[in-house]
Amino acid sequence: MMSTETMQCVVCYGPHDYRVERRPIPAPGPGELLVKVGAAGICASDMKCFTGGPLFWGEGGKGGYCEAPVISGHEFAGRVVALGERAAELHGVSIRDHVIAEQIIPCGHCRFCQQGHYWMCEPHVIFGFKRQRAEGGWAEYIRFPAGSRVHAIDPRLSAEQAAYIEPLACAVHAVERGHIQPGDTVVLAGTGNIGLCMLQVARLYNPKMLIAVDVKNYRLDLARELGADVALNPAEVDAVAEVKRLTGGYGVDVYIECAGHPAAAQQGLDMLRRLGTFVAFSVLNEPATINWTLVGDQKELTIHGSHLGPYCYPKAIEYIATGKVNVDRLITASYPLGAFDAAMETARGGSNLKTILIPPA
Repeated sequence: MMSTETMQCVVCYGPHDYRVERRPIPAPGPGELLVKVGAAGICASDMKCFTGGPLFWGEGGKGGYCEAPVISGHEFAGRVVALGERAAELHGVSIRDHVIAEQIIPCGHCRFCQQGHYWMCEPHVIFGFKRQRAEGGWAEYIRFPAGSRVHAIDPRLSAEQAAYIEPLACAVHAVERGHIQPGDTVVLAGTGNIGLCMLQVARLYNPKMLIAVDVKNYRLDLARELGADVALNPAEVDAVAEVKRLTGGYGVDVYIECAGHPAAAQQGLDMLRRLGTFVAFSVLNEPATINWTLVGDQKELTIHGSHLGPYCYPKAIEYIATGKVNVDRLITASYPLGAFDAAMETARGGSNLKTILIPPA
């Protein structure tokens, strides 16, 4: 493959300024892989970056996480087409292997990486947001740097299913942070793509009752189909009061927040029983205001954050391959990579779940 060859890709220049362009196909250096992308997903964080969320662009367009211009996309998988020097030995892969890289590229040197907490790596380089260091997967080809955490993909997974490994790994980690015990009552707040994955994973822990909460009824219908015992729309009912009624006035054991709305934080504190567990997952575009006294003096809650999907990719691959988690039901639209504008419009629509981008074959 000549370095003069070009590929189609989606380049982020700024909020609402994403362009389908042609760029040179990257050449793999020592320890690196070149992967032909089979499919790539559009994440809620991608949408927030697209619309100018301050986490990504900072206040007034300064100090945010995104380094534009950059090829976007961190939900992707594909097949190895070229190997840099020693890459086969480093990653345990061969040409044509179906592979995925975790979304973060750990530095390997900071205190977190040295302690095995690589997902909290201090430089925190994630595919699709860092120019040159970590160009993303909305492209025909992607280069996996030498420090990438690469996993082989079960041959039973399709290209579209493989693109769902990253969000499912995040869901698995969040559920694990909840330490659900058999017989627990669990609220899953927010039943978008990752929330519906969390719901299916939480079901594997044999809770007594699994309650889905969302303001979109079509999502609640799907939550029931995928294993929710109860589905509540807080725009239509007093969800906190109903949860208290269902739990004999105590509240739930575990509340997992995946709604992406500040109101879900206080809702969780109100729904939890004393000594309950709150898992905070969402990326919020605005601060959440809560009654902090509930956390300490009144309920002595356990609060866990959840970030990325560390050590969860093999589980996510196995869950999809064996049908323990149904991701096919969540894929509602696929577009050619060149139709990115239409794909993003669909992804941001009110009745869509996962939108997949398919690069040229």
